[in-house]
Amino acid sequence: MTVNGRSLTILVLIGWHRCLKEELISGGRLQCVYHGWCFNGSGDCKFIPQAPPDGPPVHTFKKACVAAYPTTVQNDIVWFWPNSSPEYKDILSSKKPPYIAELDDPSYIKTMGNREFPFGYEILIENLVDPAHVPYAHFKLLPGPPAKNRVKLDREGGAPIDITINKLDIEGFHASRFGGITNFMAPCVYKSAFSLPSKKGNEPQRRGLLLFFCVPVGPGKSRLIYTFPRNFGVWLDRIMPRWVFHLSQNRILDSDLYLLHLEERKIMEVGPTNWQKACFVPTKSDAQVVAFRRWLKTYSGGQINWGGKFSGALPPTPPKEQLMDRYRSHVVNCSSCSLAYKSLNAVEVALQVISFGSIGVVAATKQSAMSAAARTSLVLMAVLCFAASRWLAHFIYKNFHFHDYDHALL
Repeated sequence: MTVNGRSLTILVLIGWHRCLKEELISGGRLQCVYHGWCFNGSGDCKFIPQAPPDGPPVHTFKKACVAAYPTTVQNDIVWFWPNSSPEYKDILSSKKPPYIAELDDPSYIKTMGNREFPFGYEILIENLVDPAHVPYAHFKLLPGPPAKNRVKLDREGGAPIDITINKLDIEGFHASRFGGITNFMAPCVYKSAFSLPSKKGNEPQRRGLLLFFCVPVGPGKSRLIYTFPRNFGVWLDRIMPRWVFHLSQNRILDSDLYLLHLEERKIMEVGPTNWQKACFVPTKSDAQVVAFRRWLKTYSGGQINWGGKFSGALPPTPPKEQLMDRYRSHVVNCSSCSLAYKSLNAVEVALQVISFGSIGVVAATKQSAMSAAARTSLVLMAVLCFAASRWLAHFIYKNFHFHDYDHALL
């Protein structure tokens, strides 16, 4: 895949696995999750579990090896250059991923999250750089514009947003709004910094960032890795489980997911290079959207070049419940949410067992062998546990599987 005529640096999180043999662990190995074959950092196969130890060293055959990509770890994230040609072997010595100093600053908290989306990279970035949609698509989920700027007749609190593009080139663009600076660091990082006044004169300035790493996956598919590092209120993230943070973020991400999926199809009807025929962007609040589309057109012909890997056609639209399924797009890939999901389901089952068990005890016990108070207590406990299990089942489904939005009713 290429953007601006060169291979696109893609951000990925790679799952690292240890091999089964103790002697292979030193130095680290990558293990295939399908058959357990192990490889070193150069792509050489070092261990095939199915090969007899006293047989021929089939792991040394060229067909057993895999391609190795230039890779680096920065800001606790694994980056790779998606081309294994020898000419790119040392590419990372000259082309570095965008570096975010705050992610390595121990005074900042930096809880991360990730999500798969049923719309493409272009729509994902366009959405993230567009502040005008926040009061409406995320009504009651995110704060709106400052009260002094709001239009009185607008229920949701929309307002004019003065955005100025200060610089646009092959590296992205810089913009200013609300007195702050935002950066699109081409091709995949969007950064917005903010600061708050210190509560006490001797305290360091309270600063925070909104950071989005946008990964092209395929036509109509993208991945977002997000984090909001800050140097204030760090205690909150230290006591709050990561999955609770993800629940609130998924509510925000889902509230305009379906709209964006449909938007992409509207733009594809006129062609991505003619996107303005499907969109009207008359105000300064659209400046970053226009800047991104301008950057994409100038340096990549208005769309991603998939290098012949895909036809460019969008996949068909599945049922809405499948389209917005949180389990496959996030939970299954998140260790914190996956553990919470399993634990909450176990609690739900336990509540049902207690409920039906209590009723069973009451039914099996002769009335003379149990006091009326004990019988009433067991029945009450059964009812409460059953009600709690039903509430928990709804909570699990709504937060870990599917939550629909009717914006007209919010």
